[in-house]
Amino acid sequence: MFSRKEVIQPANLDVNAVIQNTSRLLQRVIGEDVTLEVRSAPQLPPIFADQGMIEQVLLNLAVNARDAMPRGGRLMITAGLVEPDQAYLRRVLQARPGRYVCLKVADTGGGIPAEILPQIFEPFFTTKEVGKGTGLGLATVYAIVQQHKGWIELSSVINQGTEFRVHFPCLAQAAPVKAGTAPGGLLNSGTETILVVEDEALVRTSSCRILQRAGYRVFEAGSAADALKLWAEHRGRIDLVFTDVIMPGGMTGRDLAEQLRRDRADLKVIFTSGYSSDLLGHNFVRTATNFFLQKPFEAAELIRVVDQSLHPV
Repeated sequence: MFSRKEVIQPANLDVNAVIQNTSRLLQRVIGEDVTLEVRSAPQLPPIFADQGMIEQVLLNLAVNARDAMPRGGRLMITAGLVEPDQAYLRRVLQARPGRYVCLKVADTGGGIPAEILPQIFEPFFTTKEVGKGTGLGLATVYAIVQQHKGWIELSSVINQGTEFRVHFPCLAQAAPVKAGTAPGGLLNSGTETILVVEDEALVRTSSCRILQRAGYRVFEAGSAADALKLWAEHRGRIDLVFTDVIMPGGMTGRDLAEQLRRDRADLKVIFTSGYSSDLLGHNFVRTATNFFLQKPFEAAELIRVVDQSLHPV
């Protein structure tokens, strides 16, 4: 991510829906002694962003807030629309003119000492004791915000709390989130056929069930060789291939995709791996037919990426 090699898969996002979806996970992460309060502004314009990364911003900021409240407290997440004026633009050097969705994450913790505020986003900088922090949480947040052409501010008062304000640019024209998509990015119903290629039986079965529950028809293969056999029998029916990158048998997911594309050049493929997307090679780019999904992934992430691949904006 820091070297800008992470494969970003942006789409039109409703920030309110992302917050509501993520809040269920956040409540489990912060624990019962921290009260979570979520407020959103109605009819926020969408932003063009990677949903998984925006969720990661929320998660990292929530974990940071939880650690600042060891005896409990309140975590407040709000979203609103802002348009910086000239005074703000002069005061905040990273800010730019335009309309922005501002995501605020505030806690009632112990606060951050003024002397360490300038270092707070540096990679590997942490005030936590050994074994309780890597110093990458806030650095990751900063990197994600930069990649999305936004900026982040924070204010903190000792023994009163800290507030992070993350700004993401709105789309120039408020394009609606794709029709047929339920809140949180889950499709109401899929109709296409997907070939799932995964050697880990548990992951393969889980992925197939997720796709089938969303309405897709699924063929499953435990190896590239099995996938080639299924392709030979059903090539006319398969709309998308979802394949692991590293598999036994000497043929990788990318090798498989290249062979299948000799038969159908415009075949859409989603690659997945527990390793970085660098594994696909430096010449791999996200295109209308190439996607990458990092393991482990949530059901909503899988359905969202499948939808983006089959129905590009």
